[in-house]
Amino acid sequence: MFLLRVIAVSIGTVWMAGTLAWASPSEDAPSSSIPSALQGVGITEKLGNQIPLDRLKFKNEQGQEVLLSSYFSQGKPVVVAMVYYECPSLCNFLLNGLTDTLKAFEWVPGKQFQVLAVSINPTETPELAQKKKASYIASYGKPEATQGWHFLTGAESQIQILAQELGFGFKYDEKEKQYAHGAALFVLTPEGKLSRILYGIEFKPRDFRLALVEAASGTIGSVVDRFLLFCYRYDATLRTYSVYLFNVMRVAGAVTALALIVVFGWVWRRQWRAQA
Repeated sequence: MFLLRVIAVSIGTVWMAGTLAWASPSEDAPSSSIPSALQGVGITEKLGNQIPLDRLKFKNEQGQEVLLSSYFSQGKPVVVAMVYYECPSLCNFLLNGLTDTLKAFEWVPGKQFQVLAVSINPTETPELAQKKKASYIASYGKPEATQGWHFLTGAESQIQILAQELGFGFKYDEKEKQYAHGAALFVLTPEGKLSRILYGIEFKPRDFRLALVEAASGTIGSVVDRFLLFCYRYDATLRTYSVYLFNVMRVAGAVTALALIVVFGWVWRRQWRAQA
């Protein structure tokens, strides 16, 4: 399955040229070297950017108009996937990868965090979003996630604002009748600030968990999770959480110092008793 995904994505990049570009095209190559139809396609990191939650309106699967802020009212981090439901390849692989990660993950959307799939195609309808949601909830196998995994549609103006604030560049290809876009999950804080971007179509459960703990500032997860976040730091080059040696050395030094104190205390106590 993984090999088929890789092959499909590789083929897509031949005509999409930048579909899987993890940064803005301007960061990787001169704009003159990129086809005009694909200029602006890619992902620009805007970590710390505040999303205007109260200004953005979408429709949920029931066709009800909702403010984006309504999904941030419970004080939980929110994971956003910019996709479209009739995408023939990349969006499905992204959502499939997210589903696989959730299956290997003990936390459930709606309890510790929220997940929003937002269509970038303004012509898609709530009915289509509802079918897509039903399909993925069934694949996930946990019906309780219905309350925490939402599939939204909206007007082009609202989609463009959200995409711009997230740093998600996309463009409709008239020739192919498809959208050219990147693949990533955007992890937002409970206040709506962009905390972390997880790139690709498959996500390590450890990275997913640490990104959520980081976005929630340690208000979710266990003591072990907060300890791991102390020892791991997001590596922008590798696009993953890596061991942060400085903090590991600090922990090791503290443990060593504590052990020496205990040993010396025990020796001193024995000597004191002997002299007494």
